[in-house]
Amino acid sequence: MGLEPFKKAANTEILHNAFDQLAGQGNWLPRETLGTFPVRFPVGKPADDTGWHVDASFQGNSANNYFDWRINIHSKGRALLMLFLFSDVAEPDAPTLIRISSHLDVAKILEPEGEKGLSFTELANHLDLLPKRDVALATGKAGTVYLCHSFIVHAAQDHHGRTPRFMAQPSLQTKVDFNIYQPVEQLCPVEKAIVKGIKASFLLQ
Repeated sequence: MGLEPFKKAANTEILHNAFDQLAGQGNWLPRETLGTFPVRFPVGKPADDTGWHVDASFQGNSANNYFDWRINIHSKGRALLMLFLFSDVAEPDAPTLIRISSHLDVAKILEPEGEKGLSFTELANHLDLLPKRDVALATGKAGTVYLCHSFIVHAAQDHHGRTPRFMAQPSLQTKVDFNIYQPVEQLCPVEKAIVKGIKASFLLQ
């Protein structure tokens, strides 16, 4: 979706200010499109794409296979996961499920994998072993935007309401790749969260 209204929606002053605060002053690329729109309709048949996952951010060996795309400890190529609501979304309307603070757990998984990181599928296979986390629902009025850490574990769900749900879920791309091994005073909040996750400890359940 690259039409002008959608481009404007992704480039408001309040969003740009938030991008600067979270990803570092000017260290992000303006969105020219909002990517694809996953639309959910109220139907009785269960969906087959509701698994917990973390979005990948850079190409693996096969550029045409999304499941071979990768994510590494520096969140190469991705500063944020963004959820743009283009319809009112209440609890029955298939809001995205978000595991609160799960980005800290994912950082701990990715750190030993270094620059290569893990593929979308490889990382997804680790998620059932993570500590239990509370789940938030990405509900809100049309025009609401969620800015999430790029490592956040999230999932789609079935629609149990009456009104189709329209949303976009583009990434915010970095202008210069993050480097979590910089001096702490040079880290942006997204990088600091990764470092915090690496230093945290948890018991696999």
